[in-house]
Amino acid sequence: MSAPLPFRKRRARDQVRFEWIDERLREARFVMADVAHHSDHLLRLACNVLVQHGETPEEREDARILLVVLDARHHGRRGDQRSDPEVRR
Repeated sequence: MSAPLPFRKRRARDQVRFEWIDERLREARFVMADVAHHSDHLLRLACNVLVQHGETPEEREDARILLVVLDARHHGRRGDQRSDPEVRR
């Protein structure tokens, strides 16, 4: 049985995990900052990361709004997964 979180000592594994998450957040922010040069698929991935793990409510809300815009662009198209070359079935 493991100790409850407040009493557990931080391990090197925890530090590595936090660093990995911070790096993913940084990458997601870079993708969002350069929307014009990234695929819709990559933008959706970055938005999903920021919606779930963004640091501020504004950052999470901006990511949600961009997801709505991306979905609106493809709404009603046939085969919208085929429109993005990064998406494979």
